[in-house]
Amino acid sequence: MALSQAEPKPGDLIEIFRPFYNHWALYVGDGYVVHLGPPGEIAGAGVAAASLESALTNKARVKKELLSVVAGTDTYRVNNKHDEKHFPLHPSKILRQAEELVGQEMPYKLTSENCEHFVNELRYRVSHSNQVTQEVVEVGMATCLVGVGLALTEIIRSLRDRRLAGRAAWHSNTIVEILDVRIRHHLEAVFFGP
Repeated sequence: MALSQAEPKPGDLIEIFRPFYNHWALYVGDGYVVHLGPPGEIAGAGVAAASLESALTNKARVKKELLSVVAGTDTYRVNNKHDEKHFPLHPSKILRQAEELVGQEMPYKLTSENCEHFVNELRYRVSHSNQVTQEVVEVGMATCLVGVGLALTEIIRSLRDRRLAGRAAWHSNTIVEILDVRIRHHLEAVFFGP
């Protein structure tokens, strides 16, 4: 089911919105797309099982199928999002390259050789995946924040365990409260936006 009114033209990138990720294909005309699919056919298997097969075997097959079949009930849209940053190849060259690859088995890695890398390479000669970049940044940021949180927790425990008397105890509690508020605000900004 198309998300926008834009009719795809040969050479356009098609973004298909799956439940946990986006699948990418290249429109080649007459309702067909070229895309990376699982290396074998899994009768009756859903989209998730097919993607899992590619990820587990580190292989994918270049397929030419009807867009309506590839998208199924998922929504899709034309998304040539890198046209301003990278000059697309001429559509005839994009289509020729895509058609030459149909039927070939390709290496597949979620982080470096997935369906988004594949179509960007065909259109722009640049292998890139925003999904992977975004996920790596989010996981890295979360890991860093967890590490900082654990370190601060140990500092706070150490300060509390010392049970400093009088003014020193007041200072340590004040520091703990300030750090707690700053960490909470930082985590909210990172995960929920400004």
